[in-house]
Amino acid sequence: MSRFCDAMYANAKTSTCGFVTGEPHAPLRQSWAEVHERARRIAGGLAAAGVGPGDAVAVLAGEPVEIAPTAQATWMRGASVTMLHQPTPRTNLLAWAEETRRVVDTLGSTTVVVSEPFMAAAPVLVESGVSVLVIADLLTAEPIDPLDVDEESVGLLQLTSGSTGPPKAVRITHRNLVSNAEAMFVGAEFDIDTDVIVSWLPLFHDMGMTGFLVVPMYFGAELVKITPMDFLRDVLLWARLIDQYKGTMTAAPNFAYALLAKRLRNQAQPNQFDLSSLRWALSGAEQVEPEVVEDLCDAGKPFGLRPEAIVPAYGMAETTVAVSFSMSGSGLMTDRVDADMLAVLHRAVPATTGNVRRLATLGPALAGLQVRVIDHDANVLPVRGVGVIQVRGEPLSPGYTTVGGFVSTQDDQGWYDTGDLGYLTEESHIVVCGRVKDVIIMGGRNVYPTDVERASGRVEGVRSGCSVAVRLHGERSRETFAVAVESAAFEDRAEVRRIQRAVAHEVFGEVDVRPCKVVVLAPGSIPKTPSGKLRRAHALSLVQ
Repeated sequence: MSRFCDAMYANAKTSTCGFVTGEPHAPLRQSWAEVHERARRIAGGLAAAGVGPGDAVAVLAGEPVEIAPTAQATWMRGASVTMLHQPTPRTNLLAWAEETRRVVDTLGSTTVVVSEPFMAAAPVLVESGVSVLVIADLLTAEPIDPLDVDEESVGLLQLTSGSTGPPKAVRITHRNLVSNAEAMFVGAEFDIDTDVIVSWLPLFHDMGMTGFLVVPMYFGAELVKITPMDFLRDVLLWARLIDQYKGTMTAAPNFAYALLAKRLRNQAQPNQFDLSSLRWALSGAEQVEPEVVEDLCDAGKPFGLRPEAIVPAYGMAETTVAVSFSMSGSGLMTDRVDADMLAVLHRAVPATTGNVRRLATLGPALAGLQVRVIDHDANVLPVRGVGVIQVRGEPLSPGYTTVGGFVSTQDDQGWYDTGDLGYLTEESHIVVCGRVKDVIIMGGRNVYPTDVERASGRVEGVRSGCSVAVRLHGERSRETFAVAVESAAFEDRAEVRRIQRAVAHEVFGEVDVRPCKVVVLAPGSIPKTPSGKLRRAHALSLVQ
């Protein structure tokens, strides 16, 4: 049996920790042994439905209390798990079902496991030819023992949230899972006896599913898990649960920490929460902005949040989940570099005066991974040379499942091209500057969209985290760019003109070039992935 399954089942039997779900209305704490017993029953139901080794099981469920044993049951049958992207109340169910049908076809799956709050989607899936199993029904089956599973068996097929074309899923093997889990355990200095994990991250995203459900289940760690909808309905619930359960570890993307800071500052009462137990708050899934981290630390200080608890990180589904963490207890560490040298010469030259750009350092590569940076001719760059980041090692996925079949992630030397621009410091810490496909090139100068978006977000009236920079090709193929921002005042012509002028001014001050256009949109207009990342390519139509 794979090391991943062996350890998970053994830890379920011996762990004194538990799995808390159902907050804030119906909290339930189960031991991992109880979760495993539920998994054995679901595995019996899957076996009766014909699910076996090598099959791909798609899951459409909202509650962690059901997803955890369903995932474990699927591995007990030697199959892989795919968390489907979930419809929202505004989703056109017919269009969603058609897209889901394409995903299921790509995966080669014959089975979708469904539960609340998505039961309304079940008939639509059935009508499109998908075999649907209901978790409540599977739980009535007789429990069975797990099958033997090979190290190279696929455990997860992780859909890529940023995909703009046909469906694509990252193949994550049992070997990948155990390698990255063990490296994260060491990198985070995890203590099974004292650490308590609190998470609301979506389970259709790699950080939420792998990092904050699969890995805690593997170790048998204490885990408090709510849904993204719980978080969005009440952002301060996150802080309340950290206080209530004395949470020591959590994680979120940049935008969520910005939301938390705003709520702590504007809605929380003095001494309402005690966040002093938090020792490890990972910031990842999108580029870490130093200003957001510093704002969170300032807003959280009255509630006991310690700046050294913040852990900037780097990762992706292709490496299972994590590539690097900043050093535990060091908090936010930034690299101050000459912005002009970075933009024009593609060198990260340290600077303390003049046009300085601050970038978060994301720590050294975790155990089992190597990192290098290459230029456009595939030459390996020295320290502080800016180019494309590549990774290789045991946590690296072998490849993708696509409409056309298997596609490798790796070149002939095992390197994966991340598509991220960045560099390594003298201490081999990773620094990310942006995405290759998003960088705007004007007169040989690199303009990073994140810089433009940060500057736009400083303008009064622009919604936090709701600015997007989009590159355009102007006359004679010269690149330029436009900016779209969201504002509640989008119908006020005078206010729109003020915002447009202020955004252009702030952007020029930040990157020394002006956008060719600034568009002010209604709230909710800017497209984002299910995990909250900006879809810059999709935003092009908004500025044309």
